[in-house]
Amino acid sequence: MILRRYLIREVLGSTLAVTGLLTFIMIGGRLIRYFGVAAQGKMDVSVLFLVVAYRLPDFLTLILPLGFFIGLMLVFGRLYVDHEMAVLNGSGVSHGQLARLLTPIVAVLIAFQAALTLYLAPWGNRQFDNLLMAQAVRGGFDLVKPGEFVSRGQYTIYASSFTPDHKDLQDIFFYQRASKADKPDVMILAKQARRIVDPEGKSSIVGLQQGRRYEIRPGMARYSQSEFDYYRLRITHDAVDEVENSRLEVVSTARLRQRWAEAPVRAELGWRVSMPLVLAVAVLLTIPLSRVNPRQGRYLRLFPAILLFASCVIALMAVKTRISKEKLDSAAYAMVLLAYAGFALFLIYKDQLLLWVSSRRAGVAK
Repeated sequence: MILRRYLIREVLGSTLAVTGLLTFIMIGGRLIRYFGVAAQGKMDVSVLFLVVAYRLPDFLTLILPLGFFIGLMLVFGRLYVDHEMAVLNGSGVSHGQLARLLTPIVAVLIAFQAALTLYLAPWGNRQFDNLLMAQAVRGGFDLVKPGEFVSRGQYTIYASSFTPDHKDLQDIFFYQRASKADKPDVMILAKQARRIVDPEGKSSIVGLQQGRRYEIRPGMARYSQSEFDYYRLRITHDAVDEVENSRLEVVSTARLRQRWAEAPVRAELGWRVSMPLVLAVAVLLTIPLSRVNPRQGRYLRLFPAILLFASCVIALMAVKTRISKEKLDSAAYAMVLLAYAGFALFLIYKDQLLLWVSSRRAGVAK
């Protein structure tokens, strides 16, 4: 029990540290990208951290297995370097027994990974897509910043400043490109604009005061002009619908099971089921790959081991693509996992196997 608590504490601490670092790096890169989108006026800055929060479960589906594998490699490698593994082996504790001692934490992580891939990641992706759609259909006047041109679809809007109460915009320039070739472009100049709430939420309504409206046909010298004291401008957009079928990554697992006959659905379901099992493969691979000479240091095999483990995930990704194109059967996921597990078992029992083969040859020679 003491050894089990020691191993679990060490593995859990290393896994959390590595996973946290990888998550921080991933989120940092995405935040920089989203800040660029917000700087272009295509996204409200206030939703940036909400966007990252919705994407976090999807990030963890790949980061957690890698963090767990690296954590195991670091812990087992330190046991070899500090001669603790030699003491354990001399006390009758084999490598297989060490792996079995980690069963509780492996079971917990597999359950958490299953919750991520089967439920949390699809939900987060769905909320992320809905949020992006809500940002995409916001009216142009919701994005206007004084002194900056803002373009959204067919519209280009500019305002020089806010009114003293910061409720209205002053010195408005509005340009709308025609949706059809036989229709004119519209340009509006106004002294003041106020956002009006649409109760149905299907359009952006703006009340313009004291301005002129022009209808312009590009390439022609003629135009029409009209003046107004008050003009109500309606900027229509599509309603925000629940994203459910645009990407399979956002569809719930329950709905996917109802569409099992479709090849892309089988590929997505197989991926979601396979990722938790990758953690069990990580334990098997760690046992032989972490063996190092104390003089060599525990980082000697870390990079090659990471490449080998990453190849397992990449192979599953390739299988997912080929199953979605109906070039492979869903059983290919199990074949990949069994192949890596079998390779790990071969490395674990390689010495015993060679000794058995040598003894058999010696018996035949006699």
